[in-house]
Amino acid sequence: MSTVKKGRGYVYSIQYHIVWCVKYRRKVLTSVVEEKLREILFKIADENGFTIEEFNCDQDHVHLLIDCKPQHYIPNFIKALKGVSGRFIFKECPWLKDSLCGGHLWNPSYFVATVSENTEAQVRDYIQSQKEK
Repeated sequence: MSTVKKGRGYVYSIQYHIVWCVKYRRKVLTSVVEEKLREILFKIADENGFTIEEFNCDQDHVHLLIDCKPQHYIPNFIKALKGVSGRFIFKECPWLKDSLCGGHLWNPSYFVATVSENTEAQVRDYIQSQKEK
């Protein structure tokens, strides 16, 4: 359950459900790639001052539940997550470039939705169940 946090002059509880896909919806996020991606994304989040509450992916898309401060600008941290992770994944798993015509790992678009305390449990269950579908 998300807690209410305090900053200097403000009180907040901000969570986002974020989803993005592999370019061409190619099914390249195998268990090996997924584990490397998990490490990279959590490191990026830590370095940028936000928290990944939930992470899961299927072979062609990624789901995150992010907890952040009001100062975080959504396009900036998504750009950091996708851009940095794409570069590191290609460096660690160069064979993926063959599946993606040597181009980008991620589709340029993404989905983002705010999460309230009323919907948080439902979003967490949805993210955790991604491989079951």
